[in-house]
Amino acid sequence: MAVLLASGSAAQAITFAINEGVTYRVSNAEIAARYAAMAADLSKLLQQPVTIEPISDYKSLRQGLADKRWELALVHPAHVSIQAMRNSGYRLLAVTKGFTEYKAGFMVRADATWTQLTDLRGQHLGAPDEDSITSVMLRATLRDLKMSAPQVRITYTRYQDAVPFFVENYLTHAGVTASSAVLKAWQAKGGKILGYTRAVPIKHVIASPSLSAEQFEKVQNYLTNLDASEDGRKKLEPTKWKGFARFEQAEMMKLGEWLDVR
Repeated sequence: MAVLLASGSAAQAITFAINEGVTYRVSNAEIAARYAAMAADLSKLLQQPVTIEPISDYKSLRQGLADKRWELALVHPAHVSIQAMRNSGYRLLAVTKGFTEYKAGFMVRADATWTQLTDLRGQHLGAPDEDSITSVMLRATLRDLKMSAPQVRITYTRYQDAVPFFVENYLTHAGVTASSAVLKAWQAKGGKILGYTRAVPIKHVIASPSLSAEQFEKVQNYLTNLDASEDGRKKLEPTKWKGFARFEQAEMMKLGEWLDVR
């Protein structure tokens, strides 16, 4: 569902796609409401109506980015964003503060005797959605440790908060999640974190090739300065983000190589 936040024809609108991942329980209506104030500001700044379009599944997200359907997009999974930059000419506007060191932890039960990640060779792991950035990071980490399938078996479930169930009920030997809330709850109950994946910035804001250099600069300046004023921080509150920061696209593409983005 798209929400038009300024007057004018749809043909003249700039569409801002929002994806907040597929492994968390949030409705499209909630997502659209979170960005209403920011979209209204961008409409005034760019002198064009800005339309918010929540995208909840990665298949639609990938296809839309491949078709360059959206002028702007906030993309939760780094591998999908990097793929759009690599193959469709999108440019990195900003990353989301608080998510520049996103990493996944390997949860094991309190009585587990393993001491390092390589001890999980031959074991069974639980992880969120197979196409989630968490699971992409997991597979990259296993590849680095020379523990790719079939040396490690992985069972996937859609939601991050469902992963501990696997471990608690002896369905898997370990579970992998990048949700800080899930990891904290696991440790609070006495569970152990055996290790972590490499950190990757997620929740990228990217711009299509159709956005002019002037428009790109205006949007980038707006986003990266939002947290510098009380008014801007109020507009960030519904999104729950601390703000946005610049990040070198070349560095992001290097991370894409590690994630094996094609």
